[in-house]
Amino acid sequence: MNKDKDFSQARCLQPIMQAGSLRSSVATILIVLISFIYATAKEVGPPVAPKQPKVIQMNGEEFTDNYFWIREKSNPEVLKYINAENAYADQMLAHSKDLQTKLYNEMLSRIKETDLSVPYRKGEYFYYTRTEKGKQYAIHCRKKGSLDGAEEILLDLNVLAVGKPFMAVDEFAVSDDGNLLAYSTDDTGFRVYSLFVKDLRTGKLLADHAEDVSSIFWAADNKTLFFTTKDPAKKPYRLYRHVLGAKDHDLLYEEKDERFSVYGWRTRSKQYMIFALGSLTSTELRYLAADRPMEEWKTLAERKPEREVDVDHHDDQFFIRVNDTGRNFRLVSAPVNSPEEKNWKEVIPHRPDVMLESANCFADYYVLSERKDALPHIRVVSFKTGESHEVDFPEPVYVAYLSANDEWNTNLLRYGYESLITPESIYDYNMDSGQSTLMKRKEVLGNYDPKNYTSERLYATAKDGTKIPISIVYKKGFEKNGKAPLYLHGYGAYGANYDVEFSSNSLSLLDRGFSEAIAHIRGGGEMGKPWHDQGRMMNKMNTFTDFIAAAEFLVDNKYTSKDRLAIEGGSAGGLLMGGVTNMRPDLFRVVVNRVPFVDVINTMGDASIPLTAAEFEEWGNSNKKDEYLYMKQYCPYTNVAAKEYPALLVTTSWNDSQVMYWEPTKYVAKLRSLKTDKNPLIFKINMGGGHGGSSGRYDKLRETALIYAFVLDQAGSQR
Repeated sequence: MNKDKDFSQARCLQPIMQAGSLRSSVATILIVLISFIYATAKEVGPPVAPKQPKVIQMNGEEFTDNYFWIREKSNPEVLKYINAENAYADQMLAHSKDLQTKLYNEMLSRIKETDLSVPYRKGEYFYYTRTEKGKQYAIHCRKKGSLDGAEEILLDLNVLAVGKPFMAVDEFAVSDDGNLLAYSTDDTGFRVYSLFVKDLRTGKLLADHAEDVSSIFWAADNKTLFFTTKDPAKKPYRLYRHVLGAKDHDLLYEEKDERFSVYGWRTRSKQYMIFALGSLTSTELRYLAADRPMEEWKTLAERKPEREVDVDHHDDQFFIRVNDTGRNFRLVSAPVNSPEEKNWKEVIPHRPDVMLESANCFADYYVLSERKDALPHIRVVSFKTGESHEVDFPEPVYVAYLSANDEWNTNLLRYGYESLITPESIYDYNMDSGQSTLMKRKEVLGNYDPKNYTSERLYATAKDGTKIPISIVYKKGFEKNGKAPLYLHGYGAYGANYDVEFSSNSLSLLDRGFSEAIAHIRGGGEMGKPWHDQGRMMNKMNTFTDFIAAAEFLVDNKYTSKDRLAIEGGSAGGLLMGGVTNMRPDLFRVVVNRVPFVDVINTMGDASIPLTAAEFEEWGNSNKKDEYLYMKQYCPYTNVAAKEYPALLVTTSWNDSQVMYWEPTKYVAKLRSLKTDKNPLIFKINMGGGHGGSSGRYDKLRETALIYAFVLDQAGSQR
């Protein structure tokens, strides 16, 4: 019985308690009786979603989906069930409120609430964002000429967010003359971004506007704006040109292939605009001189199956990254006036052990972002001499990435660096001298000392013999005796890298005896494009078995034990969580499954659902029998069974447009009806968030505190 309940009872029974001794005895009996009634009334059992069987026929098979009706967002019964789940979650987590508050205050105490990003130069201005204590959102600012100039506030998200449950900025593009800002905002969490144009000289919004936009970029004339918009399935499919002040937008292109999305940008040289049409396995590129926005776009690289390309520009050459001779890409150059494939000249050959992730051109150098042995590398190459040198990084496990680099004619390269124990650090690298200068390291308040922690790289062996990298961090003094709790993360999809970023929040676990690890499983991109290929489509099972192998390795080597192992993943990583939980429920003590993609067969057979058609090349199309039969092996919703499961915390957002709310809702409903254990199953629905949860930084911190409290409670550690 919690303190709040005791307080309520005391207030209700106060008149009885003022009576004499005889009446006190009666009062005592009444207290017990009323307490029992009160407690019984307050204890709400797990919600039971009604079963409304729907028979689905697919590829000559029939199966029944009892919870298909939950897709009806306008159905009052759906919202009733969602509210019941939230009420039950609040009840089940009530005992951890004090711990949640403690964790929130801990995490908040490490953050410098009033802070400033490292300003970057673009034209005559220095741009930066800053935060103020007590405010949820960042403020976008700039100064003209030097950092000693007067501050100009371009966009204050705290003002835009007033009266809104959610606020996010996607595109943020300033015209070449610095006078106009084109930006897009979403105030629902459903990724419906609205385009606005602000005159920075007056601070007023122009009448120019568009809805559901994605990429935005300016032509060189400071009055012509290009943008792309999305179809009902949230896929960017149209390119528009808009001249400021015009009533209408000129539709330049509409993509008919449901697998392809459209997007665009300006090259760093500012001389060209690039228009890309890409699927997950193929890309087409077109280009147009930035000072000729009314002309026709020209083809730079044709659309070909299984060939991906991207491009940057330098003088009279395009530099094209392409995977035509190998999956890990090579770099070629092509004349601007005739960039046809027959004129391509190889600059960097394909290397089977090195993934070429990007090539960025500056006036005197081009910069290669590469990845080898699951670690990123940055290499700088001189146009004049052809000589190259790599940026040095001091730790065995780290992440490094290019930061804001908007200037063309510069010898300074800005990059970010961090690790599991080194906070986010921004450097300026002198490409002439090869020297790095630390511009700012994110401050962690509370006397944080990285020397008190250790990170290392481990390797598990998958069932087919493949070595699976694992990055792990723990506090010094950690003993490998199998008694310590461990929090293991995974993703493994889209060729995305699960990089080892620093989180000051994690200290709340590490300082309580946890270790924290990332399994770099197949399906991700940590070991290059083949690593992705080995974990998608008809190889997807490798993703799940790799993660299980990583977990077993950590248990076998005494980093933890099965009853102290917590695992976590979100979105496609939530699919991973659902899959491995079905396959090996005995291996994990607690599972945190955030906004999970778990209804794979139903979703990948319905092209009207956001992202589905564009991802046929990642997961397959369940309307094709061979792909359907393969999905049946791992689809979490399909494979929920009558057996014991670990403790589960599942989250979603009512307005999630990337994994629709109904997937985790159906998954939880089915779990409740079938699981045979008494372990908690908590389902938390954010009614004002999107795919990433809440948009405000303090709200996000409270969500993290809730998750950590659940993990601490279930994995059994210091509170």
